[in-house]
Amino acid sequence: MAFDSFPAFKGGEKELLAKMSFDGKNRIMRARLVPGASIGMHRHEGNCEMIYILSGSGSVIFDGEKSPVCQGMCHYCPEGHTHSLVNDSDSDLDFFAVVPEQ
Repeated sequence: MAFDSFPAFKGGEKELLAKMSFDGKNRIMRARLVPGASIGMHRHEGNCEMIYILSGSGSVIFDGEKSPVCQGMCHYCPEGHTHSLVNDSDSDLDFFAVVPEQ
């Protein structure tokens, strides 16, 4: 699958490599963060987000708390909360994310 590049996505480090679909209400993303890359801290207003880790490992910072994530784990960020996804490992972090409109 060919990915598009999104440098400093939401203020993060390096770039997000992703294939995104958007139907006007809901966003679906198949994506990759290379080692050292991140999605910047952001708040979900009017939507939430679910991230399923397909392969690799990294960290989620959710409302200021850092937690490890790895293959097979799912992270949920409800509306009104903040989060960031960080690849602090030495291999690619592949994930699938859904951002449905509330």
